[in-house]
Amino acid sequence: MEQTNHQTPTTVRVEDRGDAFVPKPSEEFVATPQVERISERALAYMDAGYAAHMTGVAGTGKTSLAFHVAARLGQPAVLLHGDDEFGRSDLVGSEVGYRKSKVVDNFIRSVLKTSEQVRKMWADNRLAKACREGYTLIYDEFTRSPPEANNVLLSVLEERILNLPTRSDKGEGYIQVHPDFKAIFTSNTEEYAGTHRTQNALLDRLVTIELDHPSRSAEVEITLSRSEVDAEEARRIVDLVRAVREEDVHEHGPSVRAAIALARVCARHEQAVDPGAQFFRDICVDILRPSRASIRGEVDAVRSRIEAILEDVLS
Repeated sequence: MEQTNHQTPTTVRVEDRGDAFVPKPSEEFVATPQVERISERALAYMDAGYAAHMTGVAGTGKTSLAFHVAARLGQPAVLLHGDDEFGRSDLVGSEVGYRKSKVVDNFIRSVLKTSEQVRKMWADNRLAKACREGYTLIYDEFTRSPPEANNVLLSVLEERILNLPTRSDKGEGYIQVHPDFKAIFTSNTEEYAGTHRTQNALLDRLVTIELDHPSRSAEVEITLSRSEVDAEEARRIVDLVRAVREEDVHEHGPSVRAAIALARVCARHEQAVDPGAQFFRDICVDILRPSRASIRGEVDAVRSRIEAILEDVLS
C-alpha cells in the first residue's frame, strides 16, 4: 500500500511585501511519494535555470502542487491567473499618471523665475516585481492568457532580461532578472474551452510535467484530510467517484474534488454513505453528474448510469 504523509504547503501568509506572499504549510495537503518525486524534479529543473510547467486535466492537483513546490523554495512568491483579456502591461506594468513639480525662485525681488517638470509615473506589475526582487512567479492557468501577452516571458526565461521598451527613454528599458527568480506554470490541456494554443517558443523554455489523477490511496487520504468522514466512508466515496470516472460518464470524469464535496455534505448533515437513502442518492447525482456542456448522452440517461454505478459499487 502506498505510504502517505501529511505535509503543509498550500496556505499562504501575506507579509508586508506589496503583491508578494510567502507560501506556508497546510495540514490539509497530502504529500504522497509520487507528489514528492514530482516536486523534487520540479525543484531540480528550476535550480538548473528552467521553469517548471504542471499540466493535466482539472482536479489533478496542479495548483496545489505549484504552491507546494513554491513553499519548498522558501522565498516570497507572486501569483498570476491567466486571463483572456491580459495584455503585456498586465504582466509587466504601465504608466499610472503624472507627477508635476514646480520651482519658484524669487531670490532677487525684481526677478521671478519659475520652472516646471512633468514626469510620467510607472507602476510595476507582478512579473516585473518578481524579476526585480527575485521572487517565485506562480502563473496559474497561463494558457488562458493570449500568446501575445505571454511573449514577454520569452526573454525572461531565456536571456534573463525583461524588456520594457516604453521605459527606454528613461534609461530603464531593461530589467536584469534577479538570480533568485523562479517560475512555475500550470495549465489545463488545450482541449478545454477558454484556453489558447501556446507558442512553441515558450513551451520550449519550460520543462513540462504531465499530471494524472492521484492513486486510490492518495484520494482517500485527501478526502479524509479535507472532510470529517471516517476512513471507511472515505474509501467508499472515493471508490464511487473513481468508478464514475472510469465509466466515462462525462468527458474528463469527476476528480477528487467530487469526493471531497460528497464527504463534506455527508459529514455536515450526518448522512451515512448509504445507497438506499434518497438524500444520498440525490447528492451523488448532483455532484457526480457533469455540467450539461460535457454530458455524453441525455440527462436522464446519465442519472440512471450514475445510480447504477452507485448500486454496483456501494451495495
